[in-house]
Amino acid sequence: MAQLTDDCFAFSGTLLTLPEMERLIATRVAPVSETERVALRDARGRVIADDIKAPLDLPPFDNSAVDGYAVRHADLDPGGDTTLTIGGRLTAGARTDLALAPQQAIRIFTGAAMPAGADTVYMQEDVVVASDKVTVPKGLALGANRRLAGEDVSAGHVVLSAGTVLEARHIALAAALGITDVEVRRRLKVAIFSTGDEVVEPGTQRVGAAIFDSNRYLLSALLEQLGAVVTDLGILADDPFELARALAKAAAWHDLVITSGGVSMGEADHVRGAVEKIGKLVFWRVAIKPGRPVAMGVIRAAPRKDYAAHAGAAFCGLPGNPVAVFVTFVRVVKPLLLRLSGARPQELMALPVRAAFAYEKKKGRREYVRASLRRGSDGEVEAVKHPQDGTGILTSLTETDGLLEFPEDVTTIQPGDRAGFLSFAALMG
Repeated sequence: MAQLTDDCFAFSGTLLTLPEMERLIATRVAPVSETERVALRDARGRVIADDIKAPLDLPPFDNSAVDGYAVRHADLDPGGDTTLTIGGRLTAGARTDLALAPQQAIRIFTGAAMPAGADTVYMQEDVVVASDKVTVPKGLALGANRRLAGEDVSAGHVVLSAGTVLEARHIALAAALGITDVEVRRRLKVAIFSTGDEVVEPGTQRVGAAIFDSNRYLLSALLEQLGAVVTDLGILADDPFELARALAKAAAWHDLVITSGGVSMGEADHVRGAVEKIGKLVFWRVAIKPGRPVAMGVIRAAPRKDYAAHAGAAFCGLPGNPVAVFVTFVRVVKPLLLRLSGARPQELMALPVRAAFAYEKKKGRREYVRASLRRGSDGEVEAVKHPQDGTGILTSLTETDGLLEFPEDVTTIQPGDRAGFLSFAALMG
């Protein structure tokens, strides 16, 4: 389990900015230590535990980048065409001991090893072939269309560093180097709850003022997209004793426990009190909108025979409204999840777009506005705000392309102003 202490976040204020939160996570939270070896085919989404060095050069030998004719550049007439005798033929994967005699050319195909003595390749469409002769034009530079051994990767060079989350392009590089398995951090184990007497499971009977729970489905999908092993522990009633018991039990088996709802200051919001009974709630308000009532802390585990007495889990308590759940997940939970998993932190790079609307906000907090992109009349990309701001409006997520990010020091946005846009793909990348 995650080895955390009550002071791992060590924040003494009441309202935490996002940069402060990210610094605390980076400096006070340690990743899980357990690793495992997995087949390369099963490694997508896993986090590399140690640096991977290239066991060989890539490419492993000089080879042709085109179909054509390999020549010795010194044999070429700098003032005009040169006619050479065709001395052989090389295909990809064929013999590598063929040598090029003076005033010869070798018919060669893409990927074939360069014959000894050859240093330049003419493309087949640039030459004239007659019987066993080939005439090549002047002007081709030395080394043209030749790929050198090791020009991509040199043997011994670190090609994939620890903390890399393996994607298709990383797996392709490892395979090209002959690697068949990799050492990765184990997957994080995350438990999720929803809280609230008004929340019921989709597919069950909804009575009175009840609503169907969407937050656990949202969180489960987001967590699985990031490679976590998710345990859905259902819906908890607004009972402080039951909440404390369930949280402590979950902490014994998981690295992170996430709840939605119940972290505000209302009389029926019991999550904060439950966490403080069994651990420490380090902060519960972040300078972010939507989602200010978001909590982070540490909870001690309920007794288990097979775990160390100090074992416990990180805790994140998210708001109850689904849009706020999404925003706080990608901006608060995700950095913690990456740190716990051993992945390198990901800096979000908001792309500048033109705002097509006016907006006002309070100073001192980061705000995220759901927006769609379109082409303006001048062809420039501009962002259009969704007409509904409510944090319970799920269609404001499904009918937009991402979030506009307004920094803490911004208070007024006018049409034509520049704003940073984060696509949903970038937020989860």
